[in-house]
Parts: sequence; structure tokens; C-alpha cells
Amino acid sequence: MPFVGPDEPRYAQVAREMYLRKDFITPTLGGYTWFEKPALLYWLIIAGYKLFGISEFAARVFVACAGLMIILVVGLLARRVESKSAGEMDGFGLTCASVVASSLGIIVFAHAVSFDLLLTLTVAVTLAAFFLADLETEGRRRNLLLILFYAGIGFALLAKGLVGGIIPCGVIALYYVLRWERPPLSKLGIWWGWLLTTAIAAIWYAPVTLRHGWPFIDEFFVQHHFARYVSNKYLHPQPFYFYLPVMLALALPWPAFLVEALVKAKSWQWRRQTAAAGKLRLFALAWLVWPVLFFSLSGSKLPGYILPALPGAALLIGERVAKYARGEGSRWSVRATGALLIFAAAGAIVYAGRTNGLPLECAVIIAVPLIMAGVINLLLTRLGRLCVVSIVVATFAAIALIVFCAADEVAREHSVRDLINHADARGYSSAPVLQLHHIERTAEFYAAGRLTYLAGGRVEKLENPQAVLDALRKSGAKVALVIVPVEYIYQLRDYAPLEVQVIGDNGAVALVAVKAL
Repeated sequence: MPFVGPDEPRYAQVAREMYLRKDFITPTLGGYTWFEKPALLYWLIIAGYKLFGISEFAARVFVACAGLMIILVVGLLARRVESKSAGEMDGFGLTCASVVASSLGIIVFAHAVSFDLLLTLTVAVTLAAFFLADLETEGRRRNLLLILFYAGIGFALLAKGLVGGIIPCGVIALYYVLRWERPPLSKLGIWWGWLLTTAIAAIWYAPVTLRHGWPFIDEFFVQHHFARYVSNKYLHPQPFYFYLPVMLALALPWPAFLVEALVKAKSWQWRRQTAAAGKLRLFALAWLVWPVLFFSLSGSKLPGYILPALPGAALLIGERVAKYARGEGSRWSVRATGALLIFAAAGAIVYAGRTNGLPLECAVIIAVPLIMAGVINLLLTRLGRLCVVSIVVATFAAIALIVFCAADEVAREHSVRDLINHADARGYSSAPVLQLHHIERTAEFYAAGRLTYLAGGRVEKLENPQAVLDALRKSGAKVALVIVPVEYIYQLRDYAPLEVQVIGDNGAVALVAVKAL
């Protein structure tokens, strides 16, 4: 699929500029420094470009691998606890892996160029290593797990900045608060551990700071960490409770089981818990609660921010699902899930019927596995394992059908890739690309090197046809391509000093060739 949205094309282009310059320290966009995010994702994209050439697949492939690794990490952590439960949690490891693999949050973000998924992986590795070290009684294994824990924090800092340290440390602190227990600081190897964390993080932070000094510190830390957290500078305001429905959406199709797990928490043994399963419940709750609470206090909120909490939610969900599959526990959660699947199927059909965003025949095909699983979970609740398997299979089938039947077509309507390629095939490959009344971010990748940037690295947005004519003359080119919202094409056509030819449109924006008369 083409890149969509404001972030994917920019991150892919930053990595491309670093790759072509053979500079793995300084991120740039349009030739201007771009210190919004750290370098780990860019390095993975560069590796993809090196292996597969510059393409959407190459930019996304290692993020997809990170999604698979999250499934593996959560599954192995749950399997380890299962092995210590003396048969009381049979199926827990496989169930948790299945829950993560079928969760909407992991599936969606693993299909995109995403810092949030990379942070989720590094945090998952970090917290899994810490918890397993907390269970371990053999000294050498415990130390190896602690090494992995501190190394994981270092890579989390490289994945998305300071939040890579704030999330795992906050989860661990809350875990000991919930247990009403003082952390065994003398056994955690904090002094040597932070040296390891610092050494790994310094792979990028040291050279970029030495090279750029205060401009890097100001943009990266002051603006994109502190100002973003305490203010609405980047225009992402949401109410305090915003992440509660977002968390349920990320956990689809399992939110009913998540609610059940949280309701059951009142019956847990909280203080001085010694059993591995009991410890994991509290740890998973802290893993869920801390990121949601931390980002709920932020002045800037985006759905992906709390993705690192999803593995914690999956562990809580997995316990309830495994319990139900063994024939234990209540059945209201599976019935609610069945109703949700049928509702989703009906929603897809209604959406296709009322909009052009999804072909009706595609919506019907997508709805079939969802309806089948919904009926099974409403009527055959005694067959616990069948119900659980049907939820997972229906989710996988629906997602696969969406990807192969609709996603590419929908993505094309939110990208200028095909428009730029069509114009290049008609001989406009060297023409500068201007933007009128709108900034189309996907052009930053597909029209790289041809856009006009203002001081500071912002794409220039023109406000009227006269500005288009002035920019065309300033560029020295005979012809320019203009990206303009479809409803404003008439402004260019009605402007006498310009000769206009519409190359095409994607439903939202048009690509227009203009020439000065």
C-alpha cells in the first residue's frame, strides 16, 4: 500500500535522506534537521532499504517483524508463568499470544511505519525480563535477565526518547506499590545497570548532541518532550478520559474480557503475593494502568501513545480467556464478544452501503467470518475452546480480507503516490511540486526533492493562484505541479496568467500542471 497519513511518509523520507547521505546520526527532512524522534526506527528502515531497495515494503518490514516479536515475548512470558502454576493455568501462554496477535492495536500499527510499535516491543522485552528476573531464584539466570532489562531500557530510549525509560520504571514502581512491598534495590544491580542503559542510549544521543549541541537539545527534549507533554503546542487536545475508550478499541475483539478482568481485580490477593500467577496479575495491571495514567495527564494525546500498555492488557485478558476455555468462569464476556463481532459485521455492510470507502461485495465477504464467529459465541458458549478459536480465526480472516480486498484501494484515496507517478510518466518528473490551500504529507516522500520548504523545515503552503505563479517563476521551471483540494481547482482554471491541465485526483486532492502564459 502507499504511505498514508502525516507520519508514515515523513519517517520513511527521513530514513531515505539519511540512507542516501550515508549519515546515520542526523535525521533530516527536505534537507532540514528533523529532531522530533530518535534514530532506532530510521536505522531499521535504512536496513530495509539496503536489503530490499527504497519502497513501502522496505520501510515497513522490520516494524512488522517487531509486531511478531511482541507476540513472541508476551507468549513466552505467559508460558513461563504457566509452567510455574502446577496446572492451574493450562493454555495461558498460547492464549496470551493469540490475544496479542489478534488485537486490533498490534495488527494496525504493525502495518505502518510506527515508532509506537517499536517502543511497545522494547518496553515489552524490558518488562518481561524484569518480571522473569523477579521470579528467578538462580543467581546467574537472574543477572542475565537483569542485563536484558537494562539493555531493553537503553533500546527503548533509542526507540522513542525519554518515555522509553519512564514507562518501564513507572510500571515497576506501581507494581511494588500494588504489592505493598519495598523493591529489593540491592538485588536489582541499579548502579551497573544504568551504566549499561546509558552506554546503549549513547550510541546515538552522544554523537548527535556533540554534532548539533543546543539546537538538538532544544528541539528534541524541550519542544518534543516537555512542551508536548505539558501543553497543546502540537494541537492534539483530548479530554482526560480519552484513553479509556482508546484502550478498549486497541484491545478489540477482546474488550469484554478486559472489563471482566478489571472487575475481578477486587477479589485478588494484593499484599505480599508470592505465587507467580498472582504476581503476574499485579504486574500486568501496573503495565496497563501506568501508561494510560501517564499519558492521560499529557496536554497532547494520540491513540498510539498508549500502545505499550496493550501487552499488559493482553496478559489480563489472556487469563480470563484461558479460564473460560477450560470451562471455568462466567460466560457473559464471550456472549458480549459474539454480539460485538456481529455488530462489527453489520457496521461494515452499512458503511459500504452509505459511502464509497468500501465496496459492498467486499464488506459482505468480510462480514461472513465475523457473523459465523458471533453466532458460535452467542449460541455455543459451552464449547469454550471452539468459541475462543472462532474469535481468533474470524479476526485473522477479516483482517486478511480487508488487506487484500479494500486496504490498498482506500489507501490510494489518501495518498498522492499514483498521481505523482502518473504525472512523471507524462513527462513531469523534473517539475517542482507546489501545494495550494493544503499540505499533503505523502508528497514529502513521493515528491521528495521537488517541494518547497520554509526556514525551519516546514513545507510551504500557498494561499492563492498569484502565489503559485510567483513560486513557479522563482523556481525557474517552465511547468510546475500543484497539489490542490478538488474544490479549489476552479481558482487555478479561472486565473488568466496560468495555463492549467488537470492530471487527476484521488477524491480529496487533485494534481494540476500549471504553466505561465
